Amino acid sequence: MKQPLAYVHPDAKVADNVVIEPFVSIDHDVEIGEGTRIGSSVTILPGTRIGKNCNIFPGAVIGAIPQDLKFRGEYTTVEIGDNNTIREMVTINRGTASKGKTVLGNNNLIMAYVHIAHDCFLGNNIILGNNTNMAGEVIVDDWAIISGMTGIHQFCRIGSHVMIGGGSLVRKDVPPFIKAGREPLSYVGINSIGLRRRQYNNEKIREIQDIYRYIYQKGLNTSQAAEIIEAEMPASTERDEILLFVKDSKRGIIRGYYPD
Repeated sequence: MKQPLAYVHPDAKVADNVVIEPFVSIDHDVEIGEGTRIGSSVTILPGTRIGKNCNIFPGAVIGAIPQDLKFRGEYTTVEIGDNNTIREMVTINRGTASKGKTVLGNNNLIMAYVHIAHDCFLGNNIILGNNTNMAGEVIVDDWAIISGMTGIHQFCRIGSHVMIGGGSLVRKDVPPFIKAGREPLSYVGINSIGLRRRQYNNEKIREIQDIYRYIYQKGLNTSQAAEIIEAEMPASTERDEILLFVKDSKRGIIRGYYPD
């Protein structure tokens, strides 16, 4: 359903039951899947792919060129999955030659005034709080919750099931299953409440806590902790996810919390 005051380029591929409200602008080389709703004054620019049953609120701008001086006009895209809610004034930029695309998975809640920069890769079931801003090539894994007013440095990675407190500055990688807060951003415990909501039992949560005691609470450096964990703790999906995250970290992981 297209309002007469909306503009849809004749070459855009828009499913028949997409709702398009007044003052929307949809450019060429755009694809929008079934059941999606595009709110008033949304701008969708070339190279944008939006899946099914998304709800995009007024004022969002999706597919603008990157805010990156290295960008030379190369063809890149924004790829958004299904069942996403994208609130007012969100901006999601296209990729650059580095990765070629910016990706947002499925079932995510992106709150108002969030900025997702070029070449970011976001998974599924993520919540980004109001005014969260991420620089280029950030990775956010499934089920992460990033509270409002958080700024994320380029190239950082945020692991699965992470909870980051409001107003944080993320300068290093945040490993999976933890809570992070304070300044500078630090490990402050396991995200046990979030894990229980996702059907992790107490035994599994204790296993994760034991792993992070080696990483953050025994006076070991990261390499020493990883060696002990691998040698002494039984293999599991969670253990291996944490070890792989730590070993692959390019920026290093956030520090532990030590009381003043």
